[in-house]
Amino acid sequence: MSFQQGVTGLTSAGRNLEVIGNNVANASTVGAKASRAEFADIYARASGGGAGSAGLGVAVTAVAQQFSQGSISSTDNPLDVAINGAGFFQLQDPTGAMVYSRNGQFKVDREGYVTNSDDMKLMAIPVTYQDGQIPGKSQPLQLPTSGIAPKQTSTMNMEINLDARQSAKIDSATNAPVAIDFTDATTYNNSTSINIYDTKGQQVSMTYFFQKVANNTWDVYATANGETVGGTADAPAPITRVEFPDDGTPPTSPSEPISVAIPATGVGTSTETVAFESVVMDMTKLTQFGSAFGPTDVSQDGFPPGRLSSISIENDGTVIGSYSSGQSAAIARIELANFRNAQGLQPLGGNVWASTYDSGDPVIGTPGGGNLGLLQSKAVEESNVDLTQELVNMMVAQRIYQANAQTIKTQDSVMQTLVSLR
Repeated sequence: MSFQQGVTGLTSAGRNLEVIGNNVANASTVGAKASRAEFADIYARASGGGAGSAGLGVAVTAVAQQFSQGSISSTDNPLDVAINGAGFFQLQDPTGAMVYSRNGQFKVDREGYVTNSDDMKLMAIPVTYQDGQIPGKSQPLQLPTSGIAPKQTSTMNMEINLDARQSAKIDSATNAPVAIDFTDATTYNNSTSINIYDTKGQQVSMTYFFQKVANNTWDVYATANGETVGGTADAPAPITRVEFPDDGTPPTSPSEPISVAIPATGVGTSTETVAFESVVMDMTKLTQFGSAFGPTDVSQDGFPPGRLSSISIENDGTVIGSYSSGQSAAIARIELANFRNAQGLQPLGGNVWASTYDSGDPVIGTPGGGNLGLLQSKAVEESNVDLTQELVNMMVAQRIYQANAQTIKTQDSVMQTLVSLR
């Protein structure tokens, strides 16, 4: 007669209740994964043992982690990131060791590193905005402090309709175009402005004046910060002449973008700008239809210097920095790790795991590549614990515990009866 079966049943049921209790406790822990107790029966392995052996009870063979996908919920923090699919964030702990997590609740520390609540740094591949190249070596993600350098304007584009119904500005005495006066709106037909940027990122306000000089023919003049571009202040010269076909479609001349030199402005003052040796100006999309003057697109490719104002994270892990200059540039790309046997990972607490011999080496890749999941910014992955199922499991485990206790009680009664025999 043995109490062993009941004792092993109590021990295993108690262990099962511990696992269930841990699952319930972590039902609201971001990135937490449920576990389950796995059991096996126990039999004596004596040589020649009969097939009718009653067995020695039960044992917990493993507490297996369940890495199924948790629900994704939205947040307002741009540094919150959820993994939709397989994979783990790579984190470097304060000792330099690599650990792995599904918890994407990140923040920025005093040195600009993106970390979790335990000061573990998120790993990513840095990207330089100048060339967009990825060096290939993952390192702790640190947000830049240097900002983005200015870019000198090199091209300008114009999409404007010039009103074909307007009259040419002709001097009736000389039968020649009137001398343009930028302060006198009667000497030109229309004007429009655009800001461009020199090599220092200083703003230069360009104003273009359109003077109709004949049927289907327009002269284009320009000023930079109010100073004449082309000719002299007393005798401005057009930067180009635009000639349209009779149907008003894009000009026959110039048929290709032109190059314009823009002199320095404010020479000798604290606001002196740097001269532009050559700016390519595309006027091939101008039209001359019988409708009001209207710019539909006046654009250029330069921008001033800027400081990092915010970041966002794309589905493929690219970290995009938005700058005060209105520009955006890639800063880094987050890499994910996956394992052949994720259940072999060692839980360390704090929502992180360490790789082990059983888990195998991490397979590194970018989100969306291979069998890795995609990222979702401003979101977190909730625990995959099914609270309803866990409560049902708890009741079942409780009944099993009670039943095993009852077998011990029955064994005790039987033994008491034997002891009482006279």
